[in-house]
Amino acid sequence: MRMFRLLFFSFFLSQAALHAQTTSAPQLDADFHTDRRQAVRESLPSNSVSVFFSAPIRNRSNDVNYQYHQDPNLYYLTGFREAHAALLLFDAPIWIDGSRVQEVLFVHDRNAYDEQWEGTIMGAENAQKILGIEKVMSSKDFQTTLSSLQNLATILHLPFRNDTRDHPRKEFDLYSLQSAFTGFLHTQMKKDNTVVVDQTSLEQILAALREVKTEKELAILQQAVAMSVVGQVEVMRAIHPGMSERELQGIHEFVFKKYGAKHVGYPSIVGAGAHGCVLHYTANTADKVGNTLVLMDVGAEYEGYTADVTRTIPANGTYTKEQAAIYDLVLAAQKKGIEASVVGASFWDPGQAARKVIEQGLLELGIIQTAREARIYFPHGSSHYIGLDVHDPGTYGPLKANVVITVEPGIYIPPESDCDPKWWGIAVRIEDDILITPGGPVNLSAAAPRSIVEIEKMIKSDSPLDQFLLPPLDSVID
Repeated sequence: MRMFRLLFFSFFLSQAALHAQTTSAPQLDADFHTDRRQAVRESLPSNSVSVFFSAPIRNRSNDVNYQYHQDPNLYYLTGFREAHAALLLFDAPIWIDGSRVQEVLFVHDRNAYDEQWEGTIMGAENAQKILGIEKVMSSKDFQTTLSSLQNLATILHLPFRNDTRDHPRKEFDLYSLQSAFTGFLHTQMKKDNTVVVDQTSLEQILAALREVKTEKELAILQQAVAMSVVGQVEVMRAIHPGMSERELQGIHEFVFKKYGAKHVGYPSIVGAGAHGCVLHYTANTADKVGNTLVLMDVGAEYEGYTADVTRTIPANGTYTKEQAAIYDLVLAAQKKGIEASVVGASFWDPGQAARKVIEQGLLELGIIQTAREARIYFPHGSSHYIGLDVHDPGTYGPLKANVVITVEPGIYIPPESDCDPKWWGIAVRIEDDILITPGGPVNLSAAAPRSIVEIEKMIKSDSPLDQFLLPPLDSVID
C-alpha cells in the first residue's frame, strides 16, 4: 500500500507539479497587478474614472469580527489586503495633488494604537514601494481629492451591495470613504446632468478579465487544488463510522493550513447521509457519520484563489448496491460533462451533457417516470468559474483557453421522496476543477480518487491519524 501511495502522488506531481512540499510557492507580483490595472484602463470610456473600494469588515458578534478578506476586485488590481481603502483608475492622466497620474490608491494611515491591536499597517509610503502603484495617498485625503473628478464625463463604480459599518474609532474608515463618494456623486449630478454614473460596465470588464487566467494565476490556483486533493485523500484514509462531520471537516482544513492556506474558499460542506441532500449544508453537526455516504465539498484558498473539489465516500469503506448505482451514474454524467468542456463549446454544454446521462439513468433505475422529473433529484447546474471567488465572475459565453470551471453533477434523494425507499437518504456529488486548453480539458483535481474501486482501496489504506487519540475531557477537568 505504501508503494501505491508513492506511485499515486508521483504521478500527480509529474503531471501538474502541484505538491506544496516539492515546489516553490507561487505568488502574484506587482507586475501582475499593474498589468490588470492597465487592462481595465484600456476598457474605460474617454474622460472617465473607475472607482473601487475594499471589502467591509464583517462583525461576527458584539466586538468580535470575522477574519478580514479583501474584496477580490481590489486585490486583483492592487495586491492590497488591508481594509479601509479605495482605488481610482483614470483612462488618461489627470492632475491630483500636484501630479499627473492615472491611478491613486487611498490607504489607512499607520498609527501605534491600531498596530498594537491589529498588527502592522502598510501605510501610503510602503504601499507605493511594495505595490508599484503610481500614487498612494492617505484615506483622509479621499474626500478632498474627489473634487478633481468633477470635470470627468463618466464615473464608473460597482454597486454597494453589502452593509458597511461605521467604525466608532476610525475617522476615515470604509464607511467614510463610501459616504464621501456617494455624497460627491449626488452633488455632481445635481450640478451637471450630463455626467454619466455607470454601475454596470465595470462588472462586465472585470468578468471578462478574471474569466481567463494568466500563467501566474493558474500556478496559484493549481496549488489550491493540490491542497484540496490531499485533503480529500487524507480523509479517505482516516474515515470511519465513529467520526463526526466536524472531525472530517477538521482533517480537510488542517491539511490546508499545513500547506500554507490562510483561508478556506467557502464554508466546508461535510454531509453524512441525508445531510448530503442539503446542497449547501455547512452546519456539519452530526456526532457520528455511521454507515452512510459522506459528501464532502471543500476547497482551500491559497493567495486569494480557491479550489472547489467534492467527493462522496462510504464511511464504512464499502458502497452498498444502491449507493454504487447512484454513484456510478453521477460519475458517468461527470465524465460526459468533462468531455464537453472544450474550447469553443457553450458554457452550458458540460451541464447539458451531464444532465442527459442522469435523466436516462434515473429512468432506467425507476426513480423517475419522465425525464423532466430528473430536476427533482438534480436541481442545480453543473459548472461555474473558479478563481478569486469560488463562484468567479465570467461572461458565460463560449469556453476559452485558460478558463477554469467546475464540473459537478449530483443526485440527491431525501427521505420521503416519491420513489422506492431503498434510495432514500442517498446523496452523491462529484466535483472537479477543469482547465480548458486547446488540447482538451485537463482535470486539475484528478489525483483525488473518483471511481468506486479507487476510493474503496484508498479507504483501506493506513492513515497517520489511526493512532491519534486525545485524552477524555473528564480527565482534564478539575
